[in-house]
Amino acid sequence: MMPIIAKELLPVSTDKNALLTGRPQFSTGELAGLARTEGNLAAWEKLFATDGASGVKDVAGDFAVGLTDSNGRTILAVDRFAVRSLCYRVAGERIHFASRADELADAHTEIDAQAIFDYLYFHVIPSPRTIFKNVYRLPPGHYAIFENGQLKLGRYWTPDFQEEKKVSFDQLRTEFRHLLAEGVRRQLDGSKPACFLSGGTDSSTVAGMIGQVSGQAAATYSIGFDAEGYDEMEYARIAARHFHTDHHEYYVTPADLVRSIPDVARFYDQPFGNSSALPAYYCAKMAQEDGVTRILAGDGGDELFGGNTRYAKQKVFGFYDQLPSALRQTLLEPLLLGSPLGKLPLLRKGASYIRQAKVPLPDRTQTYNLLFRFGVHDVFTAGFLEGIDLAEPVAQQREVWVETSSAARTNKELAFDWRYTLAECDLPKVVGTTMLAGIDVGFPMLDTDLLAFSMRLPTEYKLKGLKLRWFFKEALRGFLPDEILTKKKQGFGLPFGVWVTQNSELRDLAESSVRALAERKIFKSEFVDQIFMHLREHPGYYGEMIWIAIMLEQWLRGRDEKCSGRNSS
Repeated sequence: MMPIIAKELLPVSTDKNALLTGRPQFSTGELAGLARTEGNLAAWEKLFATDGASGVKDVAGDFAVGLTDSNGRTILAVDRFAVRSLCYRVAGERIHFASRADELADAHTEIDAQAIFDYLYFHVIPSPRTIFKNVYRLPPGHYAIFENGQLKLGRYWTPDFQEEKKVSFDQLRTEFRHLLAEGVRRQLDGSKPACFLSGGTDSSTVAGMIGQVSGQAAATYSIGFDAEGYDEMEYARIAARHFHTDHHEYYVTPADLVRSIPDVARFYDQPFGNSSALPAYYCAKMAQEDGVTRILAGDGGDELFGGNTRYAKQKVFGFYDQLPSALRQTLLEPLLLGSPLGKLPLLRKGASYIRQAKVPLPDRTQTYNLLFRFGVHDVFTAGFLEGIDLAEPVAQQREVWVETSSAARTNKELAFDWRYTLAECDLPKVVGTTMLAGIDVGFPMLDTDLLAFSMRLPTEYKLKGLKLRWFFKEALRGFLPDEILTKKKQGFGLPFGVWVTQNSELRDLAESSVRALAERKIFKSEFVDQIFMHLREHPGYYGEMIWIAIMLEQWLRGRDEKCSGRNSS
């Protein structure tokens, strides 16, 4: 079994009165100077004594802070994207806090069935809920104050899109490139400069900027897969050659998954289903073995500058709302949705388009949710569903959707993704797997100044017609290779479903894990039979459900072994 090297690499205080992680950037000269001379704890104490929790809005960088002062008041806060995690539990007149949810649970702490449902819905458990009952995670951009036995939660930062109307592309391009360089510079710490390199625009940009600001070639690390349609190594090689990086590659195999799935699943403090975690772990492990102590990642570029294909797709659905209501209600909908004509092969796509377009955002984003596609009552046992609120995930998403005041739909979609794609999924994936590998990570694309720049960039510069991240690509034309500017997004996508059909050991691990969820009375046995029966026909579709189920069961097994006092390795 591969060794687990996990350790805390960030400046941290973890006594009963203080917990500090991350790299906060204090905006005022006094606080910044205090942090340099006496440390971050002194700066946080000064900030909270002067401004209380409201002062957090002026702190940049990534951080989680929990402090209890001499009067017994406790203040908790996490950065705008919750790059660093902070969990809490109120017990009587006291509040307990820690970086991980499992640090606040013991063998008697109950698992929350609603959290399991949320996990299988989202493939992660979104904050503020955690897998444990009465243990909560502070959402991004939030603070908590616990005083006199009372807990107050608040949001100190909400995205505020103030688009510039009359802008010069050339001036914006110059500013953008400068901010990118500064964002990368701030994330370097003097150690060997290194970054993940998938061959996409974000990671390639970070690789190039490292060379520009550090004066030395970046060490770059890429993962490949020997599976048709999944391997992007050639694009990583194009970027590596273009920027003359010190390039390293590793091809993940099915045997790697068999060895490492239990370790990765159980390292997280709760079930985590992003399948890119395994490739990210192997990439980080390769960097650690090469002497890297801090690696940069390109996460955030798509979500700040409009790079995900769903933004264009939702814009297409938005065209339907622009049609005259009389045309929609008296002709198109009766014809395609209310008559047999909508079932004809030539008209079926039109009916499907209207059916989806009529669903408002954000509900429409869940059109292809696996649980809905399979049928909730066909997936879960009746006993499991007794304690579940099926509407809760959708209700939470609706609340997050209306928090952004911007009238531009694309910007609302970006802000929505800052919560669900970045804070709840992609960032925990990278932070968790790099920590498991024994190195630290930074996210230059989420630099505060670059974030502010993105919020004043015109919407049509992010999604120009149906062209994704138009400004980002045009501003970096001549810096990035043309092949990378025109490639389709993929990243570290894992060919898991394909491999399960080809590798017997991986298939055995998958079957034993998913069938165990039926033994736990979560899944129906008939549902488990169905997904394995159809796996070979549709390995991507059914493989995704099998993957998130495996990671759930492997985490639960680790929890069972921990509670029973056995070693989980």
